[in-house]
Amino acid sequence: MADQIDIEHFRSRLEDERQKVRSAIEYLHKESPGSLEDETGELAIGSGDNHPADVATETVDREIDYTLEENSGNVLREIEVALQRIDDGTYGTCSACGEPIEPERLEHLPWATLCAKDARGSSA
Repeated sequence: MADQIDIEHFRSRLEDERQKVRSAIEYLHKESPGSLEDETGELAIGSGDNHPADVATETVDREIDYTLEENSGNVLREIEVALQRIDDGTYGTCSACGEPIEPERLEHLPWATLCAKDARGSSA
């Protein structure tokens, strides 16, 4: 049950992770402030000596940034939900079976909502 784990330890871990994710998102915004079209357009109409590979590299780099930002946003939402679960007293309880989530699992993934068995998709 949730009272068998150190809730404040996990609250602190989640808040630290939330700050790290927010910092990562800010960094991505600073590194890539323009749109993909802006960057590839500048390369395409630039000095005329741009190789198609330069445009492709820029496109791939930007797509990686978008993917990282999207993944970071998803993790940030999961962290927010976990903090809400702490506030409403359901943190550490599997949302599928109602059993306690293993403390080792929470230590590794503090925003987990499923016990290891349910996360693996096992029904037994």
